Amino acid sequence: MRKFILNSGPGPAVATALALALVFAVGATPALAQNTPYGNRLSPYVASPTRVVDRMLELANIKPGETVYDLGCGDGRILIAAVEKYKAKAIGVEISPKYAARAETSIKRAGIESQARVIQGDLLNVDLTGADVVTIYLESKLNEALRPRLERFLKPGARVVSHDYPIAGWKPLKVDTIPGQNHRIYLYEMPPVK
Repeated sequence: MRKFILNSGPGPAVATALALALVFAVGATPALAQNTPYGNRLSPYVASPTRVVDRMLELANIKPGETVYDLGCGDGRILIAAVEKYKAKAIGVEISPKYAARAETSIKRAGIESQARVIQGDLLNVDLTGADVVTIYLESKLNEALRPRLERFLKPGARVVSHDYPIAGWKPLKVDTIPGQNHRIYLYEMPPVK
């Protein structure tokens, strides 16, 4: 008796290779569609809760007219709060064109375009010379990469406020925990204590 094997398609190795190619192509499409030289290499977007934003700005002791930079500004919530509550000038830096546009829209909706703006670009390439306060919610590795720029550009007395991630090599003036939430806020003043 002879057995006949019907060929119902490619073998398992070919099918696996085709499936992986399809998964890669579908998964890569959003990254390719961003059409930006930056990709998403810096830090993922995670919004800071309102209570954390309020406490970060409170710890920074912002005075009217000071300039606040929010590095990785996402939807612009820190910028808007700094202008509305503290009468500060605010500049956000956001690598994602989508979130930069969203922050600009929020600023326009709040009617504070003359006091706040967003730079769409890489926070590791922005001149921070005019900053009185810098807020960040970035991963430790990026904080470490940013540290030399903060040391170089920020004047004595400028404050850096970091949500959840300390800046390696610096000792914070204060570490605050939000009651009932698992968030820490680190406050530094320039020149940093090492």
